[in-house]
Amino acid sequence: MSKKDLYSTLGVSRSASAEEIKKAYRKLAIQYHPDKNPGDKKAEEKFKEISQAYDVLSDAKKREMYDQFGHAGAQGFGGGAGPGGFGGAGGFGGFGGFGNQGGAGGASGGDPFQDIFGDVFGEIFGNARGGAGARGRRQQAKGTDLRYTLNISFEDSALGAEKVISFVRQKGGKEETAKLSVNVPAGVKEGQRLKLAGEGDAPAGASAGDLYVIINIQEHPLFKRHENDVILDLPIVYTDAILGTNIEVPTLTGKAMIRIPPGTHSGQTFRLKGKGFPKLGGFGSGDMLVKVLVDTPHHISARQKELIEELAKSTESSPLVKAFQEKVSHIMRNRK
Repeated sequence: MSKKDLYSTLGVSRSASAEEIKKAYRKLAIQYHPDKNPGDKKAEEKFKEISQAYDVLSDAKKREMYDQFGHAGAQGFGGGAGPGGFGGAGGFGGFGGFGNQGGAGGASGGDPFQDIFGDVFGEIFGNARGGAGARGRRQQAKGTDLRYTLNISFEDSALGAEKVISFVRQKGGKEETAKLSVNVPAGVKEGQRLKLAGEGDAPAGASAGDLYVIINIQEHPLFKRHENDVILDLPIVYTDAILGTNIEVPTLTGKAMIRIPPGTHSGQTFRLKGKGFPKLGGFGSGDMLVKVLVDTPHHISARQKELIEELAKSTESSPLVKAFQEKVSHIMRNRK
């Protein structure tokens, strides 16, 4: 597939409606079709580019993947187990709502040209020929689409990984065990899915169905995700919160040192730039947000209690406590 921006290829904006995309393709397809430009290699190449662009942008799911993953997502839809695909361990089965729809599919998949080929090639060759071809494609039988749940680790969703999936499907009336080596793109999100065209059931006398891979990300014992940021709760002892300290914390790719300044309060958050998830279909990464939790002990020794009591005698109110007390005093005065 051409690496040119697909929207630019069709001459539409990224916010273009489905109807605007259809009209733009229709106009260009008529202009550059090889039968209207015999022997013109440039026109032939242009026709291929606009056809590939429309193949992706006319399909809601393909367009969504292209907007998020770029060309890697678009390749994943049309290239089976090629770059940008998904894979791993999980379950599979018939994908409800994606059965034999004559190529249309419950996920708005199938042949993306069906809705306009009759119009486009009717103008090029005559309406009778174009319309008949479109009707023939709509009536073509198709095998059952399958679903495969891919369980991946939190780190794999952040860094990307290559996986091998193994599943059972029908081919030519017989069951076979299929294996696919596919790639998980860095930054993939929970619940995202990829359509692997032609990797579903393939009954005798029918075209193959598709395989839909759904991403399931396992929980991490320390990290949580918000958009492209990674959240880490960091408990520290109360003395470190008072005096300050340096603490080594884990990241998605290793370790980092974080400075806890004197007087840090519980809930205060520190940001490690660029230590989050890579941005899908774009550049850069999110951040890592380290939220401090001041851990107060339940039990202290007699000596510790003595020292704390001595400290309390000479300690002024902390800023938050002082502000709270002032607000309470103001409320109580107004009640009199």
